[in-house]
Amino acid sequence: MLDANNTIPLYLQLKELIKNAIILKEYKNGEQLPTEPELCSQYNVSRITVRKAVEELCKEGFLVKKQGKGTFVKQRKLQRKMEHLLSFTQACANNGMTPSTSVLKREIVRLEERTAEEFGMEPDLEMVMIQRLRKADGTPVMLENNYYPRERFGFLLEERMEGSLYQLLEEKYGIVIESSRDTYLDVGKADAQQARILEVGCGEPLFCMQTKIYDRENALVHIGREYIVCERYRFGLVDYYRSGNNE
Repeated sequence: MLDANNTIPLYLQLKELIKNAIILKEYKNGEQLPTEPELCSQYNVSRITVRKAVEELCKEGFLVKKQGKGTFVKQRKLQRKMEHLLSFTQACANNGMTPSTSVLKREIVRLEERTAEEFGMEPDLEMVMIQRLRKADGTPVMLENNYYPRERFGFLLEERMEGSLYQLLEEKYGIVIESSRDTYLDVGKADAQQARILEVGCGEPLFCMQTKIYDRENALVHIGREYIVCERYRFGLVDYYRSGNNE
């Protein structure tokens, strides 16, 4: 608790208490902080003390004020280099976050003409379509729609897919992911269904990534689209060095 006899000002003591609560996840990502009166009552301090502590935490990036709504724990962004083969599970591990996955759809479909054209494939091919929701620390981050050639990957209709798919393919089936190709990143807006699943507002900005994934035998593993909440995700470009040129 706060110590009025301590040489450290009360607002700084309060700031550290709230910061530690955020770090220890007592206040979770995106959670609303108690109101000023509630914090005053909880810690037996004045509004000025609470206000200064909150302002300091906003400056340090732990909290964010939303006009007319209140003060919230600032969402941590899952950071990932622009290397599509880095799995979601590994990206979470790199950021000290806990991944979780829910399978929302698992069905056999025929590749629609528009989708086939976008990915440079023949239309009407039978594919195993699997839609998964990926979360980091319990917060929805990505809606993943992947299409696998049915002839080779029909077994995925029966597999548990709540962890790393690439790890499953390698360890159980000896299919090692080797490359991603024709990968594009666009920005769109969440439609009503995406907004509901990702727990964001309709029209919220989303990264839209589409790609083709191949194994070591140069065989197609899947084509896919990922819809990623911009507010909760950050891409970094892979460092580039132009060797042998000192200009």
